[in-house]
Amino acid sequence: MKRLFEKLAPWLLFAAAIGAWEITVRVREIAPYILPAPSVIAATAISDWSLLWAALLVTLRTTFLALLMASFGGLALALLFARWRWVERSLFPFAVVLQVTPIIAIAPLLLVYLETDAAVLTCAFIVAFFPVLSNSVLGLRSVDRNLIELYELYGASRWQQLRLLRLPAALPYFLGGLRIGGGLALIGAIVAEIAAGSAGKGAGLAFRIIEAAYRLNVPRMFAALALISLTGIAIYLTFSLMSRLLLARWHESEI
Repeated sequence: MKRLFEKLAPWLLFAAAIGAWEITVRVREIAPYILPAPSVIAATAISDWSLLWAALLVTLRTTFLALLMASFGGLALALLFARWRWVERSLFPFAVVLQVTPIIAIAPLLLVYLETDAAVLTCAFIVAFFPVLSNSVLGLRSVDRNLIELYELYGASRWQQLRLLRLPAALPYFLGGLRIGGGLALIGAIVAEIAAGSAGKGAGLAFRIIEAAYRLNVPRMFAALALISLTGIAIYLTFSLMSRLLLARWHESEI
């Protein structure tokens, strides 16, 4: 019974919070353009579903394409960094500069030089790239030194060491980078869409939020925000499940 309560406690707390929100709005008779009730937000999401769904697909396409690019690019560059130190010393500072520069400051500049879709994709790629790169580099360098010496003792080539030892050892770190990068790719896409929406361009969920704000359609803003939150949760759970499936039989983090 106690274990069942522990599993249900987060859901019960969430339901209580939603119920308190609904009751407060109704008792105080707060206008929907100030704070809509959850029931109003749900009704708006249903009535505007065709518009919101089309916008969500645009945001999802940008997010996953950016994450795919960051995954291949980050892993490929990590392999170069692990193989040649001078490459890391030469290129890693550029990756750090891109990571520490606020994406909200980069997005308007990219919109000047690139088409809207390309600028949004680039912003999402920039913020997702560094976690994949840094985690992959860490994983490739976290191999047990004794195992490396054992492979060298048996005459294993560098390709064999990479394929049979370094890549499997780096897999948990790479998957951890994907979990972080997935959420950041969504954030980068949303931030870039907000910048594009402020300029009167774009078609994603953030653009619909800006559009609804201009029209004082607060329930639609909350509905779009709820979809963004659910999308972020779904992305994190997807990569957590992938990590569990790939690591459950052999790595300590998932056993």
